[in-house]
Amino acid sequence: MTIKRTFAGVKHLFQTEFLKPLLIGFAMSAGAWPIVAGDMTIAISGEPTTLDPQKRDDGSERAVNDNIYETLMRREADGMLVPGLAAAMPEQIDDLTWQFVLRPGITFHNGQPLVAEDVVASVLRIIDPDYNSEQVSYFSTIVSAEAVDPLTVQIKTATPDPILPARMYWMKILSATYMQDAAFDTMPMGTGPYKLTGWTHGESITLARNETYWGAPPQIDSVTYRFIPEPGTQLSGLMAGELDLISNLYPEFAEAVPQAITSAGMEAPLVVLSTENPVMNDPRVRRALNLAVDRATLADSLFVGHAVPAKGQVVNPKSFGFNAALPGYSYDPEQAKALIEEAGAVGQTITFVGESGRWLKDRELIEAVGAYWSEAGLTVDIQIEEFGEYLNRLFDKETRPDAIFVSTSDELFDADRPLSAILEYGASYASNADEEMAAQIRAGRSETDMEKRHAIYDAVTQKAFNLDYLVPLLNLENIYGVSSRLDWSPRIDGKLIVQDMSLSE
Repeated sequence: MTIKRTFAGVKHLFQTEFLKPLLIGFAMSAGAWPIVAGDMTIAISGEPTTLDPQKRDDGSERAVNDNIYETLMRREADGMLVPGLAAAMPEQIDDLTWQFVLRPGITFHNGQPLVAEDVVASVLRIIDPDYNSEQVSYFSTIVSAEAVDPLTVQIKTATPDPILPARMYWMKILSATYMQDAAFDTMPMGTGPYKLTGWTHGESITLARNETYWGAPPQIDSVTYRFIPEPGTQLSGLMAGELDLISNLYPEFAEAVPQAITSAGMEAPLVVLSTENPVMNDPRVRRALNLAVDRATLADSLFVGHAVPAKGQVVNPKSFGFNAALPGYSYDPEQAKALIEEAGAVGQTITFVGESGRWLKDRELIEAVGAYWSEAGLTVDIQIEEFGEYLNRLFDKETRPDAIFVSTSDELFDADRPLSAILEYGASYASNADEEMAAQIRAGRSETDMEKRHAIYDAVTQKAFNLDYLVPLLNLENIYGVSSRLDWSPRIDGKLIVQDMSLSE
C-alpha cells in the first residue's frame, strides 16, 4: 500500500458521517466541569517547561505568559506594530541607538512602578551568553541598554538594525528586582492584564484579572489553562462544555464543534538537516529527502486543505524577504530512490527527532515524512521526545540529530528571524557549517536599504534551496475550536490574548 493511499484512507475515515456522532456522543457522556460566568478554560498541548518568559522557546509558556507580561511594542490583531509599554513609537537616535519612552504610571502586579531600569535589566538578561536563552536569535543585534532617565531607555545594537522595533514586540519586560527572586520562574509577576493565582503541576494553571491594570480592563474574570496533549481529549472537553478554546482543532472535526474559526497562520513545519553528519553530508541524499515527500498529499490528506506546500524555503510568504521566485520542491519518488542508490546510502540509518502534541498533527506529519524517506531506501529512526527533552535536543549545538522536526512561526514578519534561527551557522539550532551563508545572513540583518536587503535574502534562500539544507514542508492555517459562549477573533500571530476575548451566557 502506498503512502498516498494510506493517507486517503485516513481522510475518508475522519470524514465519514458515523465518526462525528460517535465523538459527540463520547464528549456529551463525559462529566462536564461547571463553568462559572466570567471564567473560561483554554486547552494547551502541554505544561509549560517554565514560567520564566525569557528562558525557553516554549509555546505553552508563551500562551500563559502573553497575558502576564507585556512588551515595549505590541501588534494589533492584523499584525500592525504599535506602542505597548512604550508611550509612542521609538526614536532612532543614530544608526546604532533606539530610544523608547515608557508610559507613566504602569505598575507590576506587586505595585512596584515600571521604570527604565527594568527594561535595561530585561535586555541585558536575555542577551547574556551565560543565561543562554533559547530566544536569543530574536535579539541577535542587541549589545546593550541604558537608562537615560526614569522613563527613558536607549537600546544599542552592534550594527544598524532596521527591525529593532519589531524585536521589542517579542521581549517581555521583567522587574529588575523580582527577576532575582528564587520563585521567579514559578510565580511570574508582570505588568499585564492577568496575574497567576495557581499552578497545579500536571493539570492546570489559573490566572485572574489584574484589577489595577493600566490599560483597558479585561472582561473575563479568570482563565484556566488545562494541559491536554491529546487532540481527541481536547475535542471531548470542548463538546462537553469543559473547554472554551482549543487552538489545534483537527480540520476533520470542524463541523462537529460549536464554532470552528480558521485564520491565516504563520506556522510552517519543516525539517532541519544536519549537513555535517555522515549520511546527511552528501547533497544527493539531502535532495532525495526533498524529492521523496509528497507535500500536496500531506496538505490534502492530513490538513484537509488547510495547508499549502511550502515554496522551497523557511521564510513565510507574509514576511519581508520571502523569495517569490523559488519553486516548490517537486515530488519524484523514483528520482529520490535513484539518488539514494547513487550516494551508496541504501539502508543507511538516519535519526529523525520530533515531539507530539505541540503543533497541529505534528506526530502524524513526522511519521508520514519518515515513511516517505523509508520508501526512498533509508532506514529512519524516528525518536519522539517529551517536549522539554525535545527542546534540549533542538538547542544542543554539540550533538545534532540527522534530522529534526520544527514548526517555525515568524512573528517578527521578517526573514531575519527564521534565517538566523535555522540557517545561520553557529546560531540557535542551525545545523549546517556554511560560514559564507552565515555572513550573508548577518549582512542582511544590518542592511538598511530594503531593496538590497531583499536581494541578500533572495540569495540566501536560493542557496539553501540548491543545497537542500532544509526540508520545508507546509504553510498552515490556524484552526480553532471555540465554545458557543466565547466571542473572539484570532490574531495573525497566533497569540491567545485573553484581554481580546469576552463571554456571553
